[in-house]
Amino acid sequence: MPAMGDCCSPRGYRQVFSERTARAEASRYRRRGLDATSRRIFDLLVGQGVRGRTLLEVGGGIGDLEIELLKAGLAAAVNVELTPTYEETARALLRESGLEGRVERRVLDFATAGAEVAAADLVVMNRVLCCYPDMPLLAGAAAVRARRTLVMSFPNERWWTRLGFSVENALLWALRRQFHLFTHPPAAIRAVAEGHGLRAAVEQAGTIWQVTALDRAS
Repeated sequence: MPAMGDCCSPRGYRQVFSERTARAEASRYRRRGLDATSRRIFDLLVGQGVRGRTLLEVGGGIGDLEIELLKAGLAAAVNVELTPTYEETARALLRESGLEGRVERRVLDFATAGAEVAAADLVVMNRVLCCYPDMPLLAGAAAVRARRTLVMSFPNERWWTRLGFSVENALLWALRRQFHLFTHPPAAIRAVAEGHGLRAAVEQAGTIWQVTALDRAS
C-alpha cells in the first residue's frame, strides 16, 4: 500500500476537495437534501436513536449529515477535516440552520491526532476510507473513539466498483492530481473495527457504497 507521500499530498486533497467543490455540494444540499448514501446513514442512526447523543464525524465535508442529525435530536457534533477548504461553506450552512453553537469544526489529520480528538457516542466516516491510504490507522482511530456506534460507508467489492475506481484513478493521474482512491477490502475494514471492541450490527449493500454499522460490545 502506498504511503501518504506517494499518492496523496495536502495539495492533492485540496485539488479534489476544493472550495469550489464545497460550494457545489452545498448548493445541491440546499436544493435536494442529503444524498442517497448520507440518507441511509441518517435513517440508520435515527432508527437506533440519536436524541441526546454526541457525534464525531470524520471528513463530514459541508456538514449536511450533522445538520440533519441535530435537527433530529442529536445533542452536539464535532467535525474533523484534513484540509480547510470546506470550512467557509460549512459555517455558512450552520448559520443558515441556526446551529452554529452545536458543531465544533476542526482541521487536522484525524488518523494521527491522538488525544486531540475526544471520543463520542456516535462516530461516522462516510466515503472517507477510500480517500486515505492507511486504512488500519484511520479505521482504528475511528473505532477507539466510538463509545456506542461506528458507522462507515466505503466501496463494495463488485467488479464495476473496482473498474470505476480504476478509471477515476487513471484520470486523476492524467490530470497530475496528487491524489488516489482506494478500495480497501470490506472484511479487512470490519476486522480493524472489531479488533477495537466493536461488533458488526448492520450491513447494507449498495450499488457502489456499502454501509456498515458496528456497536460497542457490552
